[in-house]
Amino acid sequence: MLDAVYYLCFTKSYFNKSDASAVEKGSNGFSLHASFTVSGHNIPVSLILRENGKKELLVEQETISPFSTHIGKFPVVFIAPDDVILITGGSEERRKFIDTLICQLDHVYMIQLIRYNKFLQDRNKYLKNVAGSIADPILLDSFDEQLIQSGTFLLKKRIEFLEGFIQSVIDSFGFISGEKEKPALVYMPSTSADTYAYNMQKARQKDILLQRTSVGIHRDDIEILMDEMPFKQAASQGQKKSLLFALKLASFNALKLHFGFEPILLLDDIFEKLDQERLKKLLDWVCIRNNGQVILTDTHHERVNEALTDISLPFQLIKL
Repeated sequence: MLDAVYYLCFTKSYFNKSDASAVEKGSNGFSLHASFTVSGHNIPVSLILRENGKKELLVEQETISPFSTHIGKFPVVFIAPDDVILITGGSEERRKFIDTLICQLDHVYMIQLIRYNKFLQDRNKYLKNVAGSIADPILLDSFDEQLIQSGTFLLKKRIEFLEGFIQSVIDSFGFISGEKEKPALVYMPSTSADTYAYNMQKARQKDILLQRTSVGIHRDDIEILMDEMPFKQAASQGQKKSLLFALKLASFNALKLHFGFEPILLLDDIFEKLDQERLKKLLDWVCIRNNGQVILTDTHHERVNEALTDISLPFQLIKL
């Protein structure tokens, strides 16, 4: 159910890379329909996966193409159990998180990111194909020019966005955890706007040997520290949970500030990952201090009923 809502907002699954993984066994496709209410206006949205694998998106009965123009129309924040990989996993997870968030806020950023990833894929494919032979410097110059152009734009946007976002994460961490000790988050770009072209040229021979592009915004990371130690090593399990929810709350705040209304918050099996006190603070922030809508799942309906009744929130419980 949660993934269906996410599908209608992003035109893809939160969990699976392949649309086929979301199709019920024995079926050849799926059809999703919902009505979103924005500023009192009901907007019907449908997403259909045909037998031939083609997807169709309709908003108010009008076909939307390309799908990228739909991203950000209905902002959403998803929290799932495996999201702790944002903290414990590699840099790719944190880049994906930041890029997904900024894409909801900035359509031009999304277009440039798609463009960058295409040229990065083409350059890496070429480097693999010329393994053991002489690479064409003119063709590499062309790849580099495109990557530097898009990469510089994306780098500047990330730096601009993260300046305020990181402080919001730290503030949200204090709110969720109630702890005085706070993490430090630092954006670690692999290059700078001023040295982008120089660093790519300098790394060219290494790239030819490695058969991949070693410089660019696809190598950036957000370093997370606690007492000058890597957060994933120094932090307790409770602190890791608090930081995960702080990242999501900061996303919620960024989307609300940009759109002027609260995003939908999707919580998957959340009681297994969050104690009662942290959950109470999260729901208080989203539903009481703000006017947000939450859709959550749990395996024990008594636990959901008790938690939501305890904080006097109106809710509807659906048993499946």
